Amino acid sequence: MDEVGRRRFLIGAATLIAAPFALAVESRANTPRVGFLVSETLSGQASRIEAIRAGLRDLGYVEGKNVVIELRPADGDYDRLPRLAAELVRLKVDVLVAFGGKAVQAAREATSTIPIVVPSSGDPVAAGLTGSLARPSGNITGLAMFDRELGSKRMELLKEAIPGMKRMAWLGNSANPNTKRAVQDTRDAAAALKLELQPYEVRSPEDFAGAFQAMAKARVEGVGVGGDTLFHARYSEIASLAVRHRLGSVSRTEFAEAGGLIGYGLDDAALYRRGAYFVARILKGAKPGDLPFERPTKFELVINLKTAKALGITIPRVVVARADRVIE
Repeated sequence: MDEVGRRRFLIGAATLIAAPFALAVESRANTPRVGFLVSETLSGQASRIEAIRAGLRDLGYVEGKNVVIELRPADGDYDRLPRLAAELVRLKVDVLVAFGGKAVQAAREATSTIPIVVPSSGDPVAAGLTGSLARPSGNITGLAMFDRELGSKRMELLKEAIPGMKRMAWLGNSANPNTKRAVQDTRDAAAALKLELQPYEVRSPEDFAGAFQAMAKARVEGVGVGGDTLFHARYSEIASLAVRHRLGSVSRTEFAEAGGLIGYGLDDAALYRRGAYFVARILKGAKPGDLPFERPTKFELVINLKTAKALGITIPRVVVARADRVIE
């Protein structure tokens, strides 16, 4: 083989060797990317993250095969969220999923073009996320829980479980932009039930013990725990503090499973799994404005009789009979 032939052979061989690698790089570059912006820790939000992953798998999107998921947790340091959101925008993710109110706020400030999916939001209209549930404006869609209605119902259930209750506390996250509105909504609900309400706001788990000590000094008889991501991974700790200070307690269904007295709300895993539907539709070309906010309609009441016994509370039979699940 002469020198010209040898060079042609080497170039051809190099092209054949490089071709699969080039195709792989191109394939990865064309793979849809979904960004998860998480207010809290990954461990604390593990069940919700897995619920969306499972929902995506059901819809044909398998991580590592035909979709890339970029995880960006703030680990409870909300000041990091704007930087993490900007990082996901620079990665040019196709969809941004926001976990928690502060994450939604950071995502909105980081982009007005990349679609944002909110698997769980209180009242999207009141929060300014959209002007209409049926025709979402801007780049945000997802599921609307309407925390005001849920919070009022939870308070009503706690009063029915403790008929003589006169004073009640409410625990919220002062760093959440929706807390101010939630406090007013809770006050309105308490007034309708003729309850004296005392809000307590915290910013981190280190504040929990002090808040419950303050509740005990104020001689409140029950506490409602806000539906914030700060509390979600620490329900067991909060429930234990409520029992220690002899307080009836109410929050989401998982709260009762973790030791709280009453849980009322939605199936959290199902809610986040449904969030995958919005992600998949957007990856297939739908715009947020084409996907109306959904309002879940199935709610569950969980009563923890083991906790009631520890508190020395006898919950009326008529209340227990309405429970979907009873923990004994």
